[in-house]
Amino acid sequence: MSNRHLCRALALQSLYEWDFHGGNRDANELLQRNIAEFAPDLEEKEFAQQIVTGVVENQAHIDGLITKFAPDWPLAKITTVDRNVLRIGTFELTYTHEIPSKVAINEAIELAKTFGGESSGKFVNGVLGAVYRDQIAQGVTKESDKPKEEKPEAKAEPIAETPTPTEVSQ
Repeated sequence: MSNRHLCRALALQSLYEWDFHGGNRDANELLQRNIAEFAPDLEEKEFAQQIVTGVVENQAHIDGLITKFAPDWPLAKITTVDRNVLRIGTFELTYTHEIPSKVAINEAIELAKTFGGESSGKFVNGVLGAVYRDQIAQGVTKESDKPKEEKPEAKAEPIAETPTPTEVSQ
């Protein structure tokens, strides 16, 4: 498991507990406890912290987007795991610019498949795909989504044409 994937899993675990208790616990303290218990040597603790802090601070906006793009599923009816996977994915899509959108969506799908139910991956894919398409429709693009500039190919020196035997004899 990559460091960033582990960070997302720890963030999910912490946000799940925070959400389960109705937001009445300090999500950052929960994260620190989970890191200490499950990944004390984690190198990118700041990344996990960024996710947890970002989701908590922007919860109203994030939940509004989830509600908008999952209109048949009231937020309270979405399982706690799926709701928090969607929060992480939506946070990464809308608030982080260094993470390409497709990476954010794929990571959320993997979390949903690992920790959610049988159809969680498809559900998360559908909702986050709609959030992403809406961003594109609004002209919101992240620098990390733009294709990398290709290096111009080195131009080879033209090869001198070898004269044909008829050209030589003329």
